[in-house]
Amino acid sequence: MNKIIVLLSLTLVSCYEQQSNCKDFKSGKFEFVQEIDGKKMTSVFERNDSLQIETFDGKTDTASVRWVNDCEYILQKLHPRNMQEKKAINIKILTTNKNQYNFEYSFVGEAKKQKGTVTKIE
Repeated sequence: MNKIIVLLSLTLVSCYEQQSNCKDFKSGKFEFVQEIDGKKMTSVFERNDSLQIETFDGKTDTASVRWVNDCEYILQKLHPRNMQEKKAINIKILTTNKNQYNFEYSFVGEAKKQKGTVTKIE
């Protein structure tokens, strides 16, 4: 009997799929907080279907947004200042929850991925 309960529990857990309402996050005003060199830094950005304007550390940048599908998009800075900024960034929304989404991102073509959480503030 215990084996049946354990198997049933594992089956239910493995079938559970977290909700991803990615379309709710295609446009709006957002905030991303990350730790850099032990210090919390905040980035605020506004995004519509094809453009994202971000302010970080007192500097504002604009990037084009190209949606691959409802939960994945590519950011390309419009006015890069160096070779690093010329690299496009692939962003994939993994899960959503009310006014937040968890995502992973990497430079296009690179395997190293990082993760973060964004909060929609408007």
